[in-house]
Amino acid sequence: MTLNRPIRIVLALLLLPAAVACQRGNDPVPATTDPGPAAAAAPEPSAPAAAAEAPVSLDDVIETDPRYVVGISYPPGVAADPGLARALHGYAEAARGELMQAVSGLREKPTAPYELSLGFREVMRSSEVVAVAADGSLYTGGAHGQPLLARFVWLPRQQRMLTAQDLLASPEGWRSVADYVGEQLGAAAHTRAADEALESGDRERLLAVALRMIDEGTRPVPENFAQFEPVPAADGRIAALRFVFPPYQVGPYADGVQRVEVPAAVLKPLLAPDVSPLFVP
Repeated sequence: MTLNRPIRIVLALLLLPAAVACQRGNDPVPATTDPGPAAAAAPEPSAPAAAAEAPVSLDDVIETDPRYVVGISYPPGVAADPGLARALHGYAEAARGELMQAVSGLREKPTAPYELSLGFREVMRSSEVVAVAADGSLYTGGAHGQPLLARFVWLPRQQRMLTAQDLLASPEGWRSVADYVGEQLGAAAHTRAADEALESGDRERLLAVALRMIDEGTRPVPENFAQFEPVPAADGRIAALRFVFPPYQVGPYADGVQRVEVPAAVLKPLLAPDVSPLFVP
């Protein structure tokens, strides 16, 4: 499962100035027939860069109402990196906007309050890499909430976000990553299917569904590996990348969030030249 469209759009608009400043040549944000308020407010190309770099305040949010509840928390000190702070704030505001849009459509008080619960936590900090994980849920009715999951890997010296699109030197490298990740997920699926409490037919059906979802969710394209966090080594470099998959991407909802660590030894030959020094040899 990928991020909802409103969240993807806000993140794309937030990260575009940093990408241009680094001359990375990332793909442009797709044009739309109706740019909407966010696009209309974007600065003209000749506008001073400082306007796009305005700092944001990351304050925890606790808001209650008979119709909804909002809880958002940020890690201390993360606002010291303005580009990262804007990305976190934008993600949270997009999720909150989705909640409030659902609330505005209510005609009566819901039986259970709509809810946004979102927590950001720092998973790595060095002079080269600052990584933050976002996990939570958005409930707007139904049997269960929608999982919220995002990872942000900020490179302070390069003043840009490290994304799957610019992680590897060549798109062909994703085949090796996909093979490694698929093997690990498949082994975990077989372990779950070995549950003796299940009938033989049920085990076979569950395993077939899981393996099919793994094949689809790990196709060798960067979009399927968009959410990852670094595993720090003792020397401050990156020892591995932990790829994180939300429910429904590589397994049914009951399997929850799934994670696979890919060691630097597997990634090192595949990395882009300006990313490779961040990893252990």
